[in-house]
Amino acid sequence: MPRHLLAGFSALSLLVLLGSAQAGDALNLPTPEQRQAFRRPNVVPSPADNPTTPEKVALGRALFFDRRLSASGQLSCAACHNPSLSWQDGLPTGIGHMGARLPRRTPSVLDIAWTEPLFWDGRAATLEEQAKGPLSGAAEMNMAPARLQAQVRADPAYVRSFKAAFPGQPIDVDTIAKALAAFERTVVSGQAPFDRWLAGDPTAISPAAQRGFVLFTGKASCAQCHSSWRFTDDGFRDIGLADADPGRGKIVPGLPILDHAFKTPSLRNVAERAPYMHDGSLATLEAVVDHYDHEFVRRPSLAVQMKLLGLTREERADLVDFMRTLSSDDPPAAPTKRPTG
Repeated sequence: MPRHLLAGFSALSLLVLLGSAQAGDALNLPTPEQRQAFRRPNVVPSPADNPTTPEKVALGRALFFDRRLSASGQLSCAACHNPSLSWQDGLPTGIGHMGARLPRRTPSVLDIAWTEPLFWDGRAATLEEQAKGPLSGAAEMNMAPARLQAQVRADPAYVRSFKAAFPGQPIDVDTIAKALAAFERTVVSGQAPFDRWLAGDPTAISPAAQRGFVLFTGKASCAQCHSSWRFTDDGFRDIGLADADPGRGKIVPGLPILDHAFKTPSLRNVAERAPYMHDGSLATLEAVVDHYDHEFVRRPSLAVQMKLLGLTREERADLVDFMRTLSSDDPPAAPTKRPTG
């Protein structure tokens, strides 16, 4: 079975790596294994066929904020992935072409350089592939590829910028997507209080948040799925939300365990990204914890990780306090102008 189909089932092995969360109980300090498992990387990855360059990033940024890339002239990538709203839109579900309500919540592009496959159902294998979807999607930006290419080619400043970013290559849907992907890979969360605590500052997060981390990696079992420095294993699971959306089950038919399965989202800056879940049905982090504790729907496709937790009110509050320590104080996105060449 391909790696991306197995992603939803590989996290159980993480428990061996994390060890017992009770190891540092006296001071609620992370263990050496946990420090390694949750440590931020030093390098932002980019694919061999689209290495990141300053020219691509500048071009991609201009395209990302350009409403002319939509058929209505009213939507840009940033309309749904707003940097002021943690790179999403703050709505239960997205709004597309001519105000159409989309069926799923807009995912954040924060730290997306490390994320594959993409979309809630994983239908795009790469960020370059993902970038094409909303541009041409009839319910989203509704821009026919031929019209999109003509629109960009008609702008002399874009022509100069593409020549600098992609010398010898045409201005087409592929290079437009590559430029967008190059910019999106620069959208990286900053250091959060949790990172400072992980690095050895015992005062960086509160005692309640430290207790929450012990629960997160222990009794509450959150780290089975929300693993790694981004707090996700990029897997797909049915977590028992009461809706009829088949999720990844539609993309990979014939695997009943993927019915109603959706991508495990990153928890970085999660406190700023309400409402939650693929359908935006849970308004607060407190409601999210309640769902995992006891409010999920039981059905044959329910992920094996879902079980009654029996958390006390204090434990649920500690988990929320911990998740709030994953928010970084990132500088606002700089104003964006059209390319001038």
